[in-house]
Amino acid sequence: MAAGPLQAVIAPTQETTAPMQEATVPAQVAPIRDFLEPFLGPAAGIVVSAAIFVVVLFAVYVLNKSVLNPLVERLLDRQGLEPHARRPLNKIATFVVLFAGVTVAFGAAGYDDFLQSLATIAAAATLAVGFALQDVIRNFVAGIFIYTDKPFKIGDWIEWDDNSGVVEDISFRVTRVRTFDNELLTVPNHALTSGVVKNPVAKKTLRLKFVFGIDYEDDIDRATEIIVEEADAHEGILDDPAPSVRLNELADSYIGLQSRIWIDNPSRSDFVKIRADYVQSVKERFDEADITIPFPQRTVSGRDAWEEPTAFGGQP
Repeated sequence: MAAGPLQAVIAPTQETTAPMQEATVPAQVAPIRDFLEPFLGPAAGIVVSAAIFVVVLFAVYVLNKSVLNPLVERLLDRQGLEPHARRPLNKIATFVVLFAGVTVAFGAAGYDDFLQSLATIAAAATLAVGFALQDVIRNFVAGIFIYTDKPFKIGDWIEWDDNSGVVEDISFRVTRVRTFDNELLTVPNHALTSGVVKNPVAKKTLRLKFVFGIDYEDDIDRATEIIVEEADAHEGILDDPAPSVRLNELADSYIGLQSRIWIDNPSRSDFVKIRADYVQSVKERFDEADITIPFPQRTVSGRDAWEEPTAFGGQP
């Protein structure tokens, strides 16, 4: 008899809590689900949750396109980044915003449990992928440093290790360089950030050095005058800073006079052409002034006359 009323009290409680456990939509949109339930039946909750997910995700997409994306573009432009550097960074920012939008959309649609499971799976997958793609991640991080530090840009002539060429493309994983033999090098970004990269065209001017070797019997002052005069006469060589010559070597067969000249707006083609024309003009002036550019030579002499060893048939 006593168990009957207790069962009667428990039974309604179980009946009232069951619908709450079946609810999959937030309480704010429960009236919409209730309104659609006579038409869609049990699928009304799923339809409402899916609609909320799509609406929230679309709102985040519109917000990113109209507000966040232009804001990021202005910030990157203010940092002075080149267009090729802004594009991938903008894509990363868009991906982060959309990923956050998907997370918010799942939560707003009432898929909290699914979101927690997805987060657990994503964390495990991230760990596994991180170990498997260490080189890719290393190159990706190096690419970010190239974009932020800006050691070179597309169109620059760079040199590293035993390679040189003109940069054609920069991505987050690799940098493509066209050599002067028209070969395309695909260089992992970490190879350009872990070593020394020389960028001769990073500044507006470039100093060129060339050593002219003259004979020990030639007039050093006259040779110096000719080197400076030819530099002043060349239209591709700057007057300021002025050309200069320094005696920097007393070699076995020549005296080394190092010429230092400056050129404006340097590029690989300008560098090669100007140096070739300049060296040729100096050589021609040296010939006119009877200044010799000696070639390496060696004189072999001995104290005594050579005698053939007895082992080779010589006299003992």
